[in-house]
Amino acid sequence: MTTVERGGDRDRSRVRIPADVERPDRLLANLTARQLAILGVAGVVLWATYTATRHVVPAAVFLALACPIGTASTLLAVGRVEGQPADRLIVAAWRQLRSPRRLVPAPEGVPAPPAWVAAGSGPLPAPLRLPLGGIDGDGTIDLGPDGRAVLCSASSVTFSLRTPVEQEALVAGFARWLNSLAEPAQLVVRAEPVELTAMIDGILDAAPSLPHPGLEAAARDHARFLTELAASRTLLRREVLVVLRQPAGDRAANDRAANDRAGGDPGAEHLRRRAAEATGALAAAGVALTVLDGPAATACISRALDPSSPPRPAGIAAADEVITGGVP
Repeated sequence: MTTVERGGDRDRSRVRIPADVERPDRLLANLTARQLAILGVAGVVLWATYTATRHVVPAAVFLALACPIGTASTLLAVGRVEGQPADRLIVAAWRQLRSPRRLVPAPEGVPAPPAWVAAGSGPLPAPLRLPLGGIDGDGTIDLGPDGRAVLCSASSVTFSLRTPVEQEALVAGFARWLNSLAEPAQLVVRAEPVELTAMIDGILDAAPSLPHPGLEAAARDHARFLTELAASRTLLRREVLVVLRQPAGDRAANDRAANDRAGGDPGAEHLRRRAAEATGALAAAGVALTVLDGPAATACISRALDPSSPPRPAGIAAADEVITGGVP
């Protein structure tokens, strides 16, 4: 729960609002509509089965058979596995089991193989459907039928160390930005592992060139501390992103028409204007916002999809980029 104060100096009242604003409503006995539906269907099925078989099956036998079914229905309705509802997790597992295992990038579809290959080739791979169609050099992400988006890296604010007056000013600045939103925006806070090997090697390489032996000893002690820290625990780095998205629709159609006429990209310009407005608005809340360009956005999405993979070397052409070279 979050406490918000309202009113003037004479009349201050505290209003408690839930921290999880997307929490489903509780309708009856602290249960949501989804949970009541699962329990209601299970109860109706058991009651109908008992009514149909009560003259044939003894009540004790029916109770022994109905108890596991009722227990499973209750666990399915109210159970949670790692924060996820049990029924949604089971549906996701069923979809995962039924989904194809081999996926290939084929936007036009996977063509049928020749007859002499199809005999022993097994099932065909399925087309790989990525959530994005490409990333422009300025960082605009093409989401296909879902529109476009830009990624912005946001700095964090040490809120607890500020005075109450400063905290109110920060909250007011953030609230003004939220109230100004007319199109979708998303706040993403993610953590990823941190590798300190490069930093430790850099400190050890620079230590002999320091102007004083005491500085060299302090640098080597710090490198030793970082080595012990990396070996004793898993280090994580927090990243805060602000995603500004423009849904596909009338605006996107107008942007494409204007793009055909003028040769520019008004959709990307609109997102960049939104990013500039967000940068100015969040500066009042003490947050520094930086729009990620094409390589930075690509690296950010790559780390999110596969945090354990090494970073992509700089200077390598993209998959759809035409490579040209001079003739010696």
